[in-house]
Amino acid sequence: MLERSLVAVANALRAGEISSRELTEEALARVARSGLNAFVDVQPALSLEQASRADQRRAAGENGPLLGLPMAHKDIFVTRHWRSTAGSRMLANYRSPFDAAVVERLAGAGMVCLGKLNCDEFAMGSTNEHSAFGAVANPWDLTRVPGGSSGGSAAAVAAGLVCAATGTDTGGSIRQPAAHCGVTGIKPAYGRVSRWGMIAFASSLDQAGPLARSAADCALLLQALAGFDPRDATCRNLGPEDFTRGIGSALPGADPARPLAGLRLGVPAEYFAQGLHEGVRAVIDAAIGELERLGAQRVEVSLPRTELAIPAYYVIAPAEASSNLARFDGIRFGHRTEEPRDLLDLYERSRAEGFGAEVQRRILVGTYVLSRGYYDAYYLQAQRLRRLIAQDFARALHGCDVLVGPVSPTAAWPRGQMMEDPVQMYLADIYTLGASLAGLPAMSLPCGFLAAPRLPVGLQLIGRDCSEALLLQVADNFQRHTDHHCARPPFH
Repeated sequence: MLERSLVAVANALRAGEISSRELTEEALARVARSGLNAFVDVQPALSLEQASRADQRRAAGENGPLLGLPMAHKDIFVTRHWRSTAGSRMLANYRSPFDAAVVERLAGAGMVCLGKLNCDEFAMGSTNEHSAFGAVANPWDLTRVPGGSSGGSAAAVAAGLVCAATGTDTGGSIRQPAAHCGVTGIKPAYGRVSRWGMIAFASSLDQAGPLARSAADCALLLQALAGFDPRDATCRNLGPEDFTRGIGSALPGADPARPLAGLRLGVPAEYFAQGLHEGVRAVIDAAIGELERLGAQRVEVSLPRTELAIPAYYVIAPAEASSNLARFDGIRFGHRTEEPRDLLDLYERSRAEGFGAEVQRRILVGTYVLSRGYYDAYYLQAQRLRRLIAQDFARALHGCDVLVGPVSPTAAWPRGQMMEDPVQMYLADIYTLGASLAGLPAMSLPCGFLAAPRLPVGLQLIGRDCSEALLLQVADNFQRHTDHHCARPPFH
């Protein structure tokens, strides 16, 4: 049952084929024996209590689409009763007195929380190896990374431990692990989902979103997650939106045999240049061909500053991280060193012990680019470049409806391969960073496999501002005519 779509499981609950408590018991049993290290905190009694309440609500006549479905939260969202660690020793035993907005919304919809999911420390990483609680294994090949930073979320969904999970995407942290684990994930437009209670990495980039089996599932989840929140100054009041409106249907005016007729599909030349693995290129080309068979028209476009997104992002994001993480000083909360000699020693040793190597590296970079004498040369120039990148996307999307291409230059790589060379890890984000810098919605959906080794490949869709419903409709039509999203890893 846990390997079915949210829609199928919801129908089974509605028909009385299974109760939420029974479903939760099975999910907890799977988590306990999984060995993927996807979870960092599980509280079975709390989960079962939520499941029983969901069954009571259903018995009383409630019939919400998410009521009683098991899910889990990336451990970047503060959550009452569970630990909220951000994958860091700095917050190893922190328990929040309140729930993040994302947690509130899904709890209000009746979903059952199974626990907190492992992630790269403070969401900084592309492999889920930068967690203080150990690396997460990819269920398609236990020796490979699941992607990051939402690696625990993607691995848990792929392995059938949960029906869905939350994630965050700062520079690709929903899309890349979704691609590496063969699941569907969407990064909404910046400001679409409240960041209240999300432990901040880079505040002008961080955005929450769902990971699940299909676009239809993600639409249901985004329907619950999105909405204005006055507690978050960056959350936009966009009014009501129905993200499920195009699910199961062709584009307006299109023949059901060619459901994407009239869609202009922009293919950026820079996403197919040197550096893209030939096996990944072949899978992506085949997926674009399938979209064309469904009626979409291919349009060649250009994003000329694609390569420059890497240096722009890796100046802006560390700069914001150095500011956001300054609050973790060993005094008010967070890890505190033993027997400090004086205040300076308290600061230095608490932070050196609490933060891992990658977080320390980005704090140092961020502090440097914000320092006197370097602010104009680095940070201000990166912000100017960010504006130019956003303009590139606006021009490209003026001539098409949706941009399409790979999520990552390669499929999942062996664990440890990039740990000694962080620049190589940064380069793996080349296709995801631009949409994040521009604040645009983007998603990843499974579109095929490398032949050898058999590893999933993700197709990326990028849309205009607030065009999530269109992206989900295009992805849903692709998935209704293919079965890549139905494949299950050998470990499940």
